[in-house]
Amino acid sequence: MPKTKNLPVLPLRDIVVFPDMVAPLFVGRDKSVRALEMIEEADNEIMLVAQLDAAIDDPGSDDVHETGTIATILQLLKLPDGTVKVLVEGKTRARVAELIDRGDYFEAEVEILDEPETDNSDVQALMRAVQEQFENYVKLNRKIPPESVGTIAAMTDAGRLADSVASNLSVKLSDKQELLELTDVKERLEKVFALMESEMGMLQMERKIKNRVKRQMEKTQREYYLNEQMKAIQRELGEQGEGGERDELAELETRIKETPLSEEARNKADAEMKKLRQMSPMSAESTVVRNYLDWLLALPWGTRKDIETDLVKAEHQLDDDHYGLEKVKERILEYLAVQKRTGKMKGPILCLVGPPGVGKTSLGRSIAEATGRDFVRVSLGGVRDESEIRGHRRTYIGSMPGRIIQSLKKVKSGNPLFLLDEIDKMGMDHRGDPASALLEVLDPEQNSTFNDHYMEVDYDLSDVMFVTTANSLNMPQPLLDRMEIIRIAGYTEDEKLEITKRHLIPQVREDHGLGEDEFVVTDQAIRDLIRYYSREAGVRSLKREIARLARKAVRKLAEQGDGATLTVTPENLGEFAGVRKFRYGLADETDQVGAVTGLAWTETGGDLLTIEAVKMPGRGNMKVTGNLRDVMKESIQAANSLVRSRSVMLGIKPTVFNTTDIHVHVPDGATPKDGPSAGIAMTTAIVSLLTGNPVDREVAMTGEVSLRGKVLPIGGLKEKLLAALRGGIKTVLIPEENEKDLDEIPENVKTGLKIVPVSDINEVLEIALTRPLTPIEWSEADEAALHASLSGQGSGTGDQPRAH
Repeated sequence: MPKTKNLPVLPLRDIVVFPDMVAPLFVGRDKSVRALEMIEEADNEIMLVAQLDAAIDDPGSDDVHETGTIATILQLLKLPDGTVKVLVEGKTRARVAELIDRGDYFEAEVEILDEPETDNSDVQALMRAVQEQFENYVKLNRKIPPESVGTIAAMTDAGRLADSVASNLSVKLSDKQELLELTDVKERLEKVFALMESEMGMLQMERKIKNRVKRQMEKTQREYYLNEQMKAIQRELGEQGEGGERDELAELETRIKETPLSEEARNKADAEMKKLRQMSPMSAESTVVRNYLDWLLALPWGTRKDIETDLVKAEHQLDDDHYGLEKVKERILEYLAVQKRTGKMKGPILCLVGPPGVGKTSLGRSIAEATGRDFVRVSLGGVRDESEIRGHRRTYIGSMPGRIIQSLKKVKSGNPLFLLDEIDKMGMDHRGDPASALLEVLDPEQNSTFNDHYMEVDYDLSDVMFVTTANSLNMPQPLLDRMEIIRIAGYTEDEKLEITKRHLIPQVREDHGLGEDEFVVTDQAIRDLIRYYSREAGVRSLKREIARLARKAVRKLAEQGDGATLTVTPENLGEFAGVRKFRYGLADETDQVGAVTGLAWTETGGDLLTIEAVKMPGRGNMKVTGNLRDVMKESIQAANSLVRSRSVMLGIKPTVFNTTDIHVHVPDGATPKDGPSAGIAMTTAIVSLLTGNPVDREVAMTGEVSLRGKVLPIGGLKEKLLAALRGGIKTVLIPEENEKDLDEIPENVKTGLKIVPVSDINEVLEIALTRPLTPIEWSEADEAALHASLSGQGSGTGDQPRAH
């Protein structure tokens, strides 16, 4: 039967006491101090048990391990702060049978655990292996005193050996508790051996890492020492004067003094220079500071180019480079005139908006040449990172300034012309919004203190002339508000002819090595190219077609030999350019019922828009197709409601709307279409369809319509009129409120088209339809008969007629 006794209990934190182990303990909890006071002098024993969780200040029976050690008190000392220092010596293993809370201390009924006697060859072999392993362990673990090896080697008792080794191991508390709970000596020795094996593997790995780090440090120190020796030798030989490093720093200091920095930049440069002097030249931070100073000193502080203010020369330059574009040229010359008079003017921000191929980018270069500024082009298409504009913080590895500062360093002048190309193609994602970063750059009131994240000092951009280009105004409103929008519409046929003769053909000749007499294209051949091969607002595809002619011409000339010449005429154009790609002229050969030519605006210029309507027996449904968006669908609904409200005046019986379905379709279904400007065209198509009155094929129209029949204004008039001229239209109906916009339309467009302003849908129908409309007689009796038939139809079928 196991021996039991009642003893005070001392819960332990972060330590397990083994039998025969002497350990100092610091006791501060009231219950623990009281437990020490309750020790009977005769026995001088106390039960030591480890807590499951060291953070618990007032442990209960569930918060301590069952197995612990009965220990005797060797020494007890009360410290001035109330803490008790006690030296204990473990005696034997014991198990807590019952933990009793006496209020101010714990007492436990403990059972002393007997260890079975083991004295066989296996245990003896294990003891020897543990002793040898412990000797190796001590060699690796410097925290254990070497004399412990002799003490362990002299032990003959297996249990005492296992406990002594366990008390010296640097293992987790749970592993030590597990060793304490093992009463079988053989198992305890095996566990101790396994723990030592694991710890030795960890210690060997730590030693390898320490040695590797030490070797690396020694290598770095050796290299530094040798470098210093080399510098000393070079100084003695007189190769570097006072030393290469000192020469570099002196050179940097001289550059700082000579560069006309702003006060803020000079203070920053001096502070960085002071920091650099105190650094080791081999450190990574030293390289970062040097790069920063190089960027700071490379900027064109106070460096300005003389601006060309000769207005006549500038006008000739602009006219030589570009044909047409009068409004843009006028704006540039106005700017130069103001600058000439005042001597200084904050750089304007111009935004050239127009379809591709009209010369927006080349116009920026031409403005730079006309004003005598250096030209910088920055493409913003696809930029999604705000740091592209403002730069990166110096804390990042490989950081650098943004594109604005980089370009200024490259151009080496503080007043260049910056062309920000494709500003409407910027995006945004988790890295920030570059469009918002441009708000400071493109504001003349703010960009005098532009702050790049890398430079960390203000830089004056007010002398820089910013010109931006875009295909559309699809940009944030705050960005639009900072720029002066100049719209560049497409070119007329006559303008394209002149551009081709003056610029495109000479350039293509030069690119293909052709002489002026070797390759000739007649004016009529150029017109045919424009009409049948390149239906666009700009001239980019037209240039490609001319380049195709030139390539074929080069081949034919090579076959014919020296002295041959080649002239492209309308008769042989198909041989060079291939099959015609587009049809020029009217969409229909004859006047059609329910088919109207509308005018549309797109980002690539204007275009003709055919609107078709057909009717079929039905119940008054309205169907719309052609990839139409919400605004255009609502425009068709409004047109239908307008026609129904005026049906009697237009010569349409009201009964037709209840027995007929109407289908409105806009061809080219792959292209999304939206906007209200086809309202009068929709109305005309429905009236023509229901009256059987054909629409004049030579008439095109644009304008929004209201439910009262008013024709409302639209946008993109110039592009639409150019499209009508390209399509062979003779008469164009436009809203009366857009008549004021005709001042900006080229004269050859106004003479080539009959432009008729209209204010009411009746005027539109009068011009567009081939026959006058005749109102019909419709009495109250007819109205009553209609309602009676409708109500009878409804009661018989349960459905009401619908009109959408």
